[in-house]
Amino acid sequence: MQLYHDSHDIRYRSPGGALPCNGKTVIRIRVFGADRVYLRFYNGSEFYFLMEYTGNEIYEYTLTMPEIPILCWYDFKAENNEGDVVYYGNNHAMLGGAGEMTRWQPRGYQITVYDPAYDTPHFLRHGVMYQIFPDRFYRTKMPETDRKDVYIHENWNEQPVLIPDEQNHDNAARDFFGGTLKGIEEKLPYLKDMGVTVVYLNPVFKARSNHRYDTADYTKIDPILGTNEDMESLCRRAKELGMSVMLDGVFSHTGDDSVYFNRYGTYRSLGAWQGQRSKYYNWFTFEHYPEKYRCWWGFTTLPEVNKNDESYQKFMFAPNGIVRKWIRAGTSGWRLDVADELPMDFLRKLRAAAKKENPDSVVLGEVWEDASHKVAYGEMRCYCAGDTLDSVMNYPLREAVMDFLTFRISAFALARLILSQRENYPKPFYYSLMNLAGSHDRARAVNCLAGRTFEDVPYAQRRGLQLTDEEYRLGEKRYLMMLRILCALPGIPCIYYGDEIGMQGAPDPFCRGTYEWDGGNEQLRSRVRQLLNDRLNSDILQTGDLAVETPDDDTIVIRRFIRDGRDVFGDKKESGSVEIVFDRRFVKD
Repeated sequence: MQLYHDSHDIRYRSPGGALPCNGKTVIRIRVFGADRVYLRFYNGSEFYFLMEYTGNEIYEYTLTMPEIPILCWYDFKAENNEGDVVYYGNNHAMLGGAGEMTRWQPRGYQITVYDPAYDTPHFLRHGVMYQIFPDRFYRTKMPETDRKDVYIHENWNEQPVLIPDEQNHDNAARDFFGGTLKGIEEKLPYLKDMGVTVVYLNPVFKARSNHRYDTADYTKIDPILGTNEDMESLCRRAKELGMSVMLDGVFSHTGDDSVYFNRYGTYRSLGAWQGQRSKYYNWFTFEHYPEKYRCWWGFTTLPEVNKNDESYQKFMFAPNGIVRKWIRAGTSGWRLDVADELPMDFLRKLRAAAKKENPDSVVLGEVWEDASHKVAYGEMRCYCAGDTLDSVMNYPLREAVMDFLTFRISAFALARLILSQRENYPKPFYYSLMNLAGSHDRARAVNCLAGRTFEDVPYAQRRGLQLTDEEYRLGEKRYLMMLRILCALPGIPCIYYGDEIGMQGAPDPFCRGTYEWDGGNEQLRSRVRQLLNDRLNSDILQTGDLAVETPDDDTIVIRRFIRDGRDVFGDKKESGSVEIVFDRRFVKD
């Protein structure tokens, strides 16, 4: 017997992709030499359906989805009258598309069933995002601080320094350049001209470190950055320019030097370190008080929060809680740090709080894998059913595009990843993906694409390392092609500050250098600006349908189109199509 099914092909699954509750799809398979073909369907319970023969070796069955959001799976079983049995299911990478024949129970094809009322903020699918590491973007004056534990760079153009944290085998990250919220506000016209509509800020709340993922006080902007009023002013000015400001929410842990933990006695109030008299004591888990406590990934500077604690949830989700407070102050919502380490119920309550304050607010998560079936803490979690996240940072696409442009995978492999995401994610989620190239926690994009991140160099020797001219030109060409690919796909393309002028850098902290306002690659910036504005002004690229072809291993063709005057969300748009060919042989060397 021979069997064939391709879940990415509308001839075999129609409609394809995720489905709303009670939605229907017709599943077809081509089979040679069988007398009976069964469709196995699993949604928590297992069902076998006898498929109908429709001629031309095609069998089909119409599936109706459950009434509740859930992940469903299907595969096939074929028999002949001689007692031979063959199965057909998903490929070994579980990416959908053409599958595999087996003699045993195969991997299933996924159907994501989501809440039909699920929608995401429209400004994501229509926008362009720009990520800023606040300390390093722009300063209006030298910072003033009475802190004795920090180093302030007088020279804006210096490289970051490593300050060893011996206890945690990490960089203590207490050198500051003094970028401010007022500085960001001053540069909003620059971002507007670049085509940016969403400004995503890495953490801005009071903290000990320059990266501020060790929150000291969620209610206050870090004094080196500015004031709470400065944040409100930034949001007002952004809104006047048609832009939104998205904050980084670090809710899985706090800093040990925080009002909540107060390990060093910095604050007059009682933190958890001071014992059970503290109202924050139950926020944390002490395995042996006070020296041993649960902390994020073993970093004792980052005590882990008990997300199920009632008082912590009230602090976060109440009408005057943190989630709603900063949306009320004018922000557009939250990017959630390590979202896959937050309990699903916590995420549901967080989303509900954000949407109650502003239905158009965003809750976007850091999830590094496929967010429709991420396995975390022994549980398969679906973040796109309509009750937790609006969308996620698209790290899988970032890795696949970089691997394609650096000749580590073929065009076919990249296309399969793209189509797998389209298949597994509901349209509101898929068209809101944060499609990033650069990031604060990876080497600069131009380094990654040049194949020279300096990770083979000892950590303490990476400061100031630069690409050769030849390496830089290669990274630049590949970066432009990568950005063209991201702008051609559904989702919101995201620029990491300084990538548009070709900034270089090894991983943290050297990927967090100061923006080169008096230098940088102006020709690259001009081309990036054009790409972003073309994207911003194209209904087809924002919400048009998608087709992908791979003529050969080195070429991927992305076609976006609007037919019959409606985009994929049913909104009226002018019909048309755009086809873009990406041949990586042009960026081989």
